[in-house]
Amino acid sequence: MRKIMLCLCLHIGFLVSSCSQSKLSQCQQLLEVVSQGSVMIDQSKGFQVSTSLKLAQDLGNTSKSIKKLHLTDPQLQKFQSDLGQNFAGLSHYIGKAAKSLSEIKKTSNSPSGQEKMRYAKRGMESSLTTAEAAGKQLDILGNKLNKYCNPNI
Repeated sequence: MRKIMLCLCLHIGFLVSSCSQSKLSQCQQLLEVVSQGSVMIDQSKGFQVSTSLKLAQDLGNTSKSIKKLHLTDPQLQKFQSDLGQNFAGLSHYIGKAAKSLSEIKKTSNSPSGQEKMRYAKRGMESSLTTAEAAGKQLDILGNKLNKYCNPNI
């Protein structure tokens, strides 16, 4: 009876472990989504309102895609959380900068328009500075994720 129970437990254990995702497959899922987001950033050089608003939307979608992944590895869950927040932040600040640029372009040359323009310019610069810091943090997180997923590199 003990042999049957042991065999049954081992068989169930193998079934359960084969159904769960391996660290490697979880890494691949997370790396794929992060890579897609990074490519969008690299391809969106230059600063036009429409392309920046689209990039902000796409980065927001990348954040959502990262958060939707079903990862079980605790370290990958931490990366998932950090990267999801990072892409959400990038989305927010790039969108905010694009809206400020739009305000600058719409502002008239009157004295009150000049004040609005200065305010919008400060907002844009602040948003871009914060987005740049988030971009640097994304690079750091990406490197750490690569090292975790590929320790031999």
